Amino acid sequence: MKKQVLVIDDDASLRRVIEFTLDQAGYEVFIAASGEEGLDLYRRHRPALVMTDVQMSGISGYAVLEQIRQLDPDALVILITAFSSVENAVEAIRKGAYNYITKPFSRDQLTLAVDKAFEYRGLRRENVQLKNVLQADHGVEIIGNSPEMKRLMQRVDKVAASQVSVLLTGESGTGKEVVAQTLHRRSERAGRPFVAVNCAAIPRDLIESELFGHIKGSFTGAVKDRQGKFSLANGGTLFLDEIGEMPLELQPKLLRALQEQEIEPVGGTPESVDVRVIAATNRELELEMEQGRFRDDLYYRLAVVPLRIPALREREGDIPLLLKFFLQKHAGSKVQVDPEVIEKLTHYAWPGNVREMENVVEQMLILRADDRLGIDDLPPRISRRSAPGHGVLNLPDEGYSLEDLEREAVVYALNKSNWNKSKAADFLRIPRHTLLYRLEKYAIRQD
Repeated sequence: MKKQVLVIDDDASLRRVIEFTLDQAGYEVFIAASGEEGLDLYRRHRPALVMTDVQMSGISGYAVLEQIRQLDPDALVILITAFSSVENAVEAIRKGAYNYITKPFSRDQLTLAVDKAFEYRGLRRENVQLKNVLQADHGVEIIGNSPEMKRLMQRVDKVAASQVSVLLTGESGTGKEVVAQTLHRRSERAGRPFVAVNCAAIPRDLIESELFGHIKGSFTGAVKDRQGKFSLANGGTLFLDEIGEMPLELQPKLLRALQEQEIEPVGGTPESVDVRVIAATNRELELEMEQGRFRDDLYYRLAVVPLRIPALREREGDIPLLLKFFLQKHAGSKVQVDPEVIEKLTHYAWPGNVREMENVVEQMLILRADDRLGIDDLPPRISRRSAPGHGVLNLPDEGYSLEDLEREAVVYALNKSNWNKSKAADFLRIPRHTLLYRLEKYAIRQD
């Protein structure tokens, strides 16, 4: 793919010379005769470099620079000016220009200026990647040394450097957003925005505006222009959590944004964006497709690389590591833990997964009597329960969630029948379709 340059100048003959020169040098060139036209082309194509004359009728080059920098703070802009002075250079750089070039200039000077701009852009990206490698162990991290987590991290490392869409699946509380942040942090987009959207938390009639933005007056209550999440994530990563909640009527527009890297704000005109999308769901999207609630083409566009996050009960060997991590995070000092506590935590089913475990550790630390956590510091639902699969026979006196009990029974039946759904349904003495409903309800799936 050719490197793209946008040239904005109201001098037609100069535009033709610049276009011809850069085309011969191997660049793809977009031409605009005014600042207004240039800004429209920039929104639609998002070229890597902009060259704009300073003195133009209508919007000046400085105004163009300012608006482009608002759309993309890292945009590279070269100003074309008829006057060469230290004051002009200082003013150009102060306003955010990468460089400036003085008229008249030779074809060699023009090509050299553009080549150096792209060389700088490449070095800046390499710097971001290097920083990302050096800081890979900082920030929110995936904790785990079990075989399941090692396999997951191997896949994360392989896919992070690519630009493809990723679909994260797994139960609630398994850490899908942490994995999404890790993918972003280990990619070349690490220095750009990571924007997270919970599709389930946005009212149905506002989700289009939230994702794609809107223009003032496009609907009741639209009192000013607003950028959508795609625009805010431009150059970076957009994390769409709970993608299974996306309204069916909006899915074609999301599909177009993914396929064409183009969005259309409500009441506006199409704009180009450069966004990598990572989606996540705790639903069984294959079942959603069968029932007509999720589009097949959108699913396959999102799930170029599917990654399943294992439930905590599937990687119980990581529980001591997670315990140590959460103790350090919430206590900051060394807290002793009785071996019996670790054993109880390891044998608990964790229906709420890692999120539930963190809450439990935080609760224990707040309510502890001293700096040693014992069996009495555990919540009763954990301290009085035995190993997973037999908990239904040992309910705590204060009660236990019927949904947790039902979910545990379903998982136990599936494991016992080697995930043969017909056998599991027979074991539970329920029709197969009832079991399938429970699988969807509790987002239960096999690796």
